Formats: sequence, structure tokens, C-alpha cells
Amino acid sequence: MKGLQENNMPKKILQGTVVSNKQNKTVTVLVERKFKHPLLGKVIKRSKKYSAHDENNEFNIGDKIKIMESKPISKMKRWMAVK
Repeated sequence: MKGLQENNMPKKILQGTVVSNKQNKTVTVLVERKFKHPLLGKVIKRSKKYSAHDENNEFNIGDKIKIMESKPISKMKRWMAVK
């Protein structure tokens, strides 16, 4: 059991834009990433939506926020909204 308590790994932090805040205590964040295609060499943009926990309902649509990895809060929420 001692090994479980010594988890010092840093949590992932992603940056994105709030696209929905209709749910109570939840925001939907669109995170875009760019990477170079391994064969063609051109830059490709990919996006993914994450549901993040917003305890005080303080974020609005269009806000640029950061989300931090956390323990599971519900079926879909695995991230916490951070300013």
C-alpha cells in the first residue's frame, strides 16, 4: 500500500476554448492540437472536446481556459476547469 501513496506524477494540463456551459457545474472545452504529418510533412490540426468540472459556474462561452487532469467525477468528467 505504501507505493500507492507516493504518486508524484504531474497532472496533464490542456488549454482550450469553452464551447458550451449549459450544464450545471460543467463546461465543454474544445482543445486543438497541431502536429506534423509523419509522411507528408504538412501541419495538421486536430480538435477534441472535453467535459470539465466548473464548481462555481464561472466560465462562459468563448473563454480561453486551462483544464487539469483529475480523478473521475462522473461518467464523462475527468478534468477540472482552471483559470
